[in-house]
Amino acid sequence: MDNAQDKSKLKFGLVGKNISYSFSRGYFADKFSNEGLPHSYVNFDIQSIDELKEIIENTSNLKGLNVTIPYKEDIISLLDKLNKRAKKIGAVNTIKIKKGKLIGFNTDYDGFKNSLKPHLKKHHKRALILGTGGASKAIAYALKKLGIEHHYISRTKKEDVTYTYSELTEDIIASFQIIINCTPIGTFPNVNECPDIPYDGITDKHILYDLIYNPEETKFLNCGKLKGATIINGLEMLKLQAEKSWEIWNK
Repeated sequence: MDNAQDKSKLKFGLVGKNISYSFSRGYFADKFSNEGLPHSYVNFDIQSIDELKEIIENTSNLKGLNVTIPYKEDIISLLDKLNKRAKKIGAVNTIKIKKGKLIGFNTDYDGFKNSLKPHLKKHHKRALILGTGGASKAIAYALKKLGIEHHYISRTKKEDVTYTYSELTEDIIASFQIIINCTPIGTFPNVNECPDIPYDGITDKHILYDLIYNPEETKFLNCGKLKGATIINGLEMLKLQAEKSWEIWNK
C-alpha cells in the first residue's frame, strides 16, 4: 500500500540558474493544492548543466522538468529524444521522463503564440526580436508559423542578427509593428533598466511584448504604453506554457 501511495506522489521541477524568483514553482504548488494532487514541484538551481544527470539519477519519482535560462539550448545534449518541433526550434523548456528516458519539448512556442494571437491585427506584419537566447528561438518559430516576418536585434553583429542596437533608428522601429523583448533587461530588481531602442519610433499601431513578468509592467512596456502601443507581459505566456507542460507530462 505504501509503495502504491509513494508512486502516486510524483515529482516535477524547474532547472535553471538563480531561479528562487521562479513563477513555475508557485504555479504548480497552487495547481496541485487546488486539484487535490499529492505531487511536488521543486527548483533545481544549478551552476552547470552537468549537475543535472546526478539530480535525475538521485531523485525518485521524477516525472517531468521545465527548463529556463540559461540552459534551454545546452540541455539538448543530455536528452535521449527530441520532439519534432523542439528540434526545429533548437531549444527545449520541457522534459518528459519516461522509463528513464529524457524527451525534450518546447512549450514556449505554444505559450507565446497563443498569448499574442488575440492582439494581432492586419497591419502586424513585421516583428523585431530583442535578444538571441533560447527563448527567442521559440518566439521566432511562432512568428514564422503566424506568417509574421521577424528580425533579430543584438548588441553585436553575428549570423541571423539584422541590426545591432546602435544601428536602430526611429524609422526602423516605426516599420516593425511588433517588438518583443527576449532579454532579461528590466527584470526585478533592475526595474529602471530597459532595452536601448529609439522609443520615439513607437506608435499606437505597435505591440510591445515583454517575456518578463516581474515587474508586471517593465520600463520597456511603460515606454510603449506612453506612446499608445498595446502592451503584453510574460505572465499569460507562462501560464499557457505551464499548462502545456502538464499536458505533455500526463500524456
